[in-house]
Amino acid sequence: MSLVSSLKHSIFIRIYGGLLIVCLCVALFAQLLMDTINKERVQSYRESMATGAFYLVAEGISHQKSDIQREYWLSDASSLFGSTFRIVPTEEVEFSSSDLRRLNNGEAVVRYVNQPTYADVYYLLPEGNNVLTVRISQVNEQQVRAMAVFLLDDLSYYNTLSEKRERLADLEDKFSFPLSLQAVSNLSLDSDQLARLRRDEVVILFQDTSSSQSNSSIKVIVPSEINDMAVLMGPVPLFNWFPLNLIVSMVLISMFLISLGVYALIFPLERKLQLIQVGVNEVSKGNLDVQVQVIGQDEIARLSATFNAMTEHIKRLIESQRELTRAVSHELRTPVARIRFAVDMLADTDDEDSRQMQRDYIDEDIESLNGLIDEILTYAKLEEGSPKLDLESVNLKELIEQIERETNALGKPIRIVAKTPASKVTAIADRRYLHRVIQNLAGNALRYADSTIIISGGVRKGNAWVSVEDDGHGIPEADREKVFIPFSRLDDSRTRASGGYGLGLSIVSRIAFWFNGGMKVDESPDLGGARFVMTWPVKPLTQAIAADELTQEKSDRTLENGQFS
Repeated sequence: MSLVSSLKHSIFIRIYGGLLIVCLCVALFAQLLMDTINKERVQSYRESMATGAFYLVAEGISHQKSDIQREYWLSDASSLFGSTFRIVPTEEVEFSSSDLRRLNNGEAVVRYVNQPTYADVYYLLPEGNNVLTVRISQVNEQQVRAMAVFLLDDLSYYNTLSEKRERLADLEDKFSFPLSLQAVSNLSLDSDQLARLRRDEVVILFQDTSSSQSNSSIKVIVPSEINDMAVLMGPVPLFNWFPLNLIVSMVLISMFLISLGVYALIFPLERKLQLIQVGVNEVSKGNLDVQVQVIGQDEIARLSATFNAMTEHIKRLIESQRELTRAVSHELRTPVARIRFAVDMLADTDDEDSRQMQRDYIDEDIESLNGLIDEILTYAKLEEGSPKLDLESVNLKELIEQIERETNALGKPIRIVAKTPASKVTAIADRRYLHRVIQNLAGNALRYADSTIIISGGVRKGNAWVSVEDDGHGIPEADREKVFIPFSRLDDSRTRASGGYGLGLSIVSRIAFWFNGGMKVDESPDLGGARFVMTWPVKPLTQAIAADELTQEKSDRTLENGQFS
C-alpha cells in the first residue's frame, strides 16, 4: 500500500502520466480535426468538379429550341452519362442558405450520403426557377467521357479556332482545371493512343507522381473537329486525403497543443520551486521565520515541509545556543567565585586545618565544574543533530535492576522500589542512552523524594515505557512543561538548594525525541509526588521525525493518566 501511495503522489509519475494523457488527447483531437477538414475538402472537391460538367449540361439544354428537343437532348445526355438527369422546380428541394448562395453564384451543390452511398448533385438552370439534378452512385470512366462529349457539343456552336479557344478560356472559370486546344503532335501520345484519337475516341491519361509537392492527376484528350487538333482537359488533380500542407499544419497544431499541455503540467511544479527558492533566499538573508506554503503531497510539497522543519530546527538551535551561552555563563560564576574566594582564603591563613578545608572546597567546586561541563557537552551533542544510535534489544528487567543497584550504592536514605516487567520483555533502544534516561530520572527523584521512589518499565500496545516516581511535593501542573527547559528551576520545593544544573531533564527530553518517543510528567497515583514517564516505539524507526512538537503530540495521544501505574 505504501508503494501505491508513493506512486500516487510521485510528481514524476504524475508528469509522465499527464504527458501521456496530453499526447493521447492531442492525437484524438488531431484525428477528429483531420477528419473534419478532409470532409470539408472532399465536399469542396466534389462540388468544384461537378460545377463545370453541369454547366456544360445546362448550356446544352439552353441551346435547344423547344421543350421536345430539350427532353430528347436530356435523355441522350442521361444515356451518355449513365445516370438520369432531371429538371425539378427549385421550391421542391429544401436548400440551405449556403446552398442557395452557391446555386446563385453558378456553382453546383452536392449532397453526399454514406449509407447507401450516393450523391445528389444540383445546378441552377439559367431561368432560375428550376434546378438540374442527378443521382450518382460512383464516379467512373463513362462519366469522364460524357463530360468530354458535352464539351465538344458546346464547342460545336463556335466555328473558328480563335472562337473555340476563347470559349475554352471562358469555360476555365467553371472548371477547377485548365482547358486548352492543342496540336496532337504536342501531346506525346503513343501509337495506340493516336489510333484511338483518330477513331474519335476519348483518350484518358493517368499521371502518377512520387513527389510530395504534387498529386496524381489525369488528362483527358478529346478529338476535335479541326484536323490534327485536340482538346486537352487537365491535368485534373485527384483528391489527396493527406496533402503535405495539411500534415505540416496538423503537426504544428499538435506540437502547439502538446506544448500548452506540458506547460500546464510543469507550471505548478515551477511555481512550487519558485516558492521554495523565495524561502531559501529569505533564509540566506537571516530570516528564519519564513514558512514555505506548498499545497499537495508530492515530492515538492514534502521538500517544502522538510525545509520548514529545517528552518524551525535551525531557529531552535540558535535560540538554544543563546540560552545555553547565557545559562552557562551564569552557572559558572558561582563555582568560579567560590574558587576565587577559597584561593584568597588560602593566601590569608597560615592554619593548616583551614588551608586543608579550603583545598577541599576548591576540589568540590572543580568537581562541580567538571560535572557541569559533562552535562553541557551531553546536552549540546543531543541538541546539535541526530546522534548515532546503536539500536539493540534491551531487557528492561535487567536494566531497571541495574539502576536500582546503582542508586542504592549512593547511600541516600531513600527506599528504592523496582517494579520490573517479566524477564522476557525487551524493547529496541540504545542501551547507553536509555540507561542515561532512567539514571537522570532516578537522580532527580532522589533530590526531591521524602522517603521512597519507584522505578518501573514495560511494553504496552506497541510502545515501551519507563517511569520514575517519588513521594515529594510534586510539580504544579502549570510548571510541568518548564522542567524540560535547559537550566530551568522551579521556585517551590525544587529550588537551587536541591542541587543540579537544570540540564538532566532536558537531556532526557532530547533522548526521548531521538528515540521517536516523548516525555510526560504528572502526579504519581501511588506516592503522590511527581511521576516522569518516557515512551517510545518498541520496533526500530523507519523514518525521521519532522519536529519536536510532532513527537510530543503523539506521546500525549498514546499515554493516558494512570496508564503506566
